[in-house]
Amino acid sequence: MTYHDHISQEDLELHAMQALSPEQSAAIRAHLEECVLCRAGLDEVTSNLALVAMSVEQHPVPDGAREKFIESISLRAASQEQETRRTVVSMPARRPAFRLVYWIPWALVAALVIVAVTLAVKIGTLNEELQRRSDLVASVAAENSHAQEALAVLTAPSAQRVLLTASKTRPQPTGRAVYLAERGGLIFQANNLSPVPQGKTYELWVIPANGAAPIPAGLFQPDAAGSASVVLPPLPKGVPAKAFGVTIERAEGSATPTAPIILSGAGE
Repeated sequence: MTYHDHISQEDLELHAMQALSPEQSAAIRAHLEECVLCRAGLDEVTSNLALVAMSVEQHPVPDGAREKFIESISLRAASQEQETRRTVVSMPARRPAFRLVYWIPWALVAALVIVAVTLAVKIGTLNEELQRRSDLVASVAAENSHAQEALAVLTAPSAQRVLLTASKTRPQPTGRAVYLAERGGLIFQANNLSPVPQGKTYELWVIPANGAAPIPAGLFQPDAAGSASVVLPPLPKGVPAKAFGVTIERAEGSATPTAPIILSGAGE
């Protein structure tokens, strides 16, 4: 037989114990001359057999056994030498049996990978929860800051308080504006407004005292009762107001007021 790959653990053990046929032993020896891995496996098997032999209780050798043993070895060696000169018969090769010890390191690596993945998932979950709480705190802080700014505008002694009324004879729609020029803070409340047509909206305007162009101060839609409000729209600071006005514009708003002016009022 000829080994094209590696000798199995079983064949190595049988070879070490000289339990194979001469043909099989010859094929194994020929393979061992070329294969480092199988020679190492044979060394390990030989070591194991030696340990087993040392653990067996020793008994006296019978008379004549030594001579018979030496004669048997001589005959086997001569037979094996003849066999190596003959044509080697092919024999199916078998891979060496892998022992359980080879799998232990890979099992440990797999366990460590599982632990690492589990910890990564837990850390990701904790980070998401921490981010959610951080966002909530930031949102509450922003709302509190906005409320404090609105309160500062409403209670400032220097804030302008203006009552806006309809420019025509109908007095029902009204609006009140509280404006703090130094902060650019404006709070506007309107009542009794009529609904606007589809695609239209109300727009609030600040008319600067220096004669500059009107400044857009926010878009709004009245509710079912005709009420609406604009609280702290983004306005430039330090612009004194001469008057305030409300017009009806396109839904996206306008850069300049469109007549007619629905509500207007002069600053105090």
